Amino acid sequence: MDQLLTVQEAADVLHTSVRFVRRLISQRRIEFVKIGRHVRIRESALVAFVGAGTVAPLSSDDITGRAA
Repeated sequence: MDQLLTVQEAADVLHTSVRFVRRLISQRRIEFVKIGRHVRIRESALVAFVGAGTVAPLSSDDITGRAA
């Protein structure tokens, strides 16, 4: 089972502000869990969010336009 992180802990992991994480939650751009009035974010949800935003680097063939 994943560890559940507070909004502050999630912000620390992402090296962002708490406000940014709260915006992700309000826009439903990241999976979260509500426990009563508390909001928690699974570690796996943070990994998935970062993975979804990861952009692969270009290869030299991509830059020159050559087919692989």
